[in-house]
Amino acid sequence: MKYQKKMALVNDITGYGRCSIAVELPIISALKVQACVLPTAILSVHTGFPTYYIDDYTDRMKPYIQSWKDNKLEFDGIMTGFLGSAGQIDIVLDFIGDFKTDHTKVIVDPVMGDNGRLYPSYTEELCRDMRRLLARADVLTPNLTEACRLLDIPYPEGGVVDTSQLQAMAEALSAKGPSQIVLTGIHIGSDIGNYIYERGDASELQTARKVGSDRSGTGDVFAAVVGGLLVQGRSLSYAVREAAAFISKAMTYTEELQLPTNCGLAFEEVLTELS
Repeated sequence: MKYQKKMALVNDITGYGRCSIAVELPIISALKVQACVLPTAILSVHTGFPTYYIDDYTDRMKPYIQSWKDNKLEFDGIMTGFLGSAGQIDIVLDFIGDFKTDHTKVIVDPVMGDNGRLYPSYTEELCRDMRRLLARADVLTPNLTEACRLLDIPYPEGGVVDTSQLQAMAEALSAKGPSQIVLTGIHIGSDIGNYIYERGDASELQTARKVGSDRSGTGDVFAAVVGGLLVQGRSLSYAVREAAAFISKAMTYTEELQLPTNCGLAFEEVLTELS
């Protein structure tokens, strides 16, 4: 009997700007995995715009989740992203405890900041509490800023790191829970790299030519491709390579359109290439 896998997406819904669930849902669906949305907040545009409306969904998450429990839903994957308040940490931890089974892969994308700075909606309290999610994660996909915040270490000058530093950071993060780590968006000259760490296995730095400029939502696209492929049963190395290739293609088309950076990636043009 055929079986379609399902993934719960614990993230915000943003109306404009191509980030969070707005990119995760179509990408994961294109990978033939059912995407099931658990909103953490609703935003008019993402926080990279000059002004934005945000509706914190904390008070509505528990009854929402209870409905899923009452309907006895099960998931092959759970992926967390943007959290709207420190109070959501306990809700998400309880959600993972209730829905994680032996076959459920938990992927934590700690959406906290970039280029050494936190996003405007993030508080120090929320950053500290984000570390508690690591104990329940199987896979962690932080960028360099987020990795430093999770480890409570200074952001390296200019964002420059070598492989020994990446290895040390990945080992320290893995010691907090997740057995698989991807340190994403590492700038290496004219290249962009992703450092892959799997506990008990060899580490790997995958690099590719950097295309275009940094764009909002790129991390969400990356996490969606990686998460969908991991739930499919693919290896982490394969998933990261495919995610980087997909972003490169989408970035090339986006640059041709000359879109503002806060409009994200025009991934729709290459969506059908995912499988």
